[in-house]
Amino acid sequence: MEIMPFLIPIALIIAAFFIGGFIWMTKKGQYDDLETPRHRMLLEEDIKVTHTKEGEL
Repeated sequence: MEIMPFLIPIALIIAAFFIGGFIWMTKKGQYDDLETPRHRMLLEEDIKVTHTKEGEL
């Protein structure tokens, strides 16, 4: 029981660190959309034509 005065403040500091990190990353937009970035290359509609034959557009 003598260790409790040391463990409680350490636990509060660690908890404050994780809560602060969560709030910071939420404000930066880290957790806005988890699905679209991995499918973004499939959703691109701009298709660039690299090889064309003469007379074709």
